[in-house]
Amino acid sequence: QVQLVESGGGLVQPGGSLRLSCAASGSIFSIYTMGWYRQTPGKQRELVATITLDDITNYTDSVKGRFTIARDNAKNTVYLQMNSLKPEDTANYYCNLMIRTVARTVEDIWGQGIQVTVSS
Repeated sequence: QVQLVESGGGLVQPGGSLRLSCAASGSIFSIYTMGWYRQTPGKQRELVATITLDDITNYTDSVKGRFTIARDNAKNTVYLQMNSLKPEDTANYYCNLMIRTVARTVEDIWGQGIQVTVSS
């Protein structure tokens, strides 16, 4: 079994910064793609950023140049550094990991979500 723990959300003023973290633990053999998604009430969950095992990153256009995704394989952790935050970045942020377990199954795991609010 694999567990994800997200941290780092909260309230920040426009132009401010936050750093989200998502740490995985449990029966992990390896972690493939790691990503962050976000969702606001009444809207579909959207991709924010992903990073592959080879450190290839992908960002949605609205966050390019402001957000940076990174991973620490030794800690089974993915980060999202969010700079120059805007009110439209307000959402519940979810981490998503594609994991190969010790039992060699491949599982798509979601975090519980963490709120980010950008407001003055």
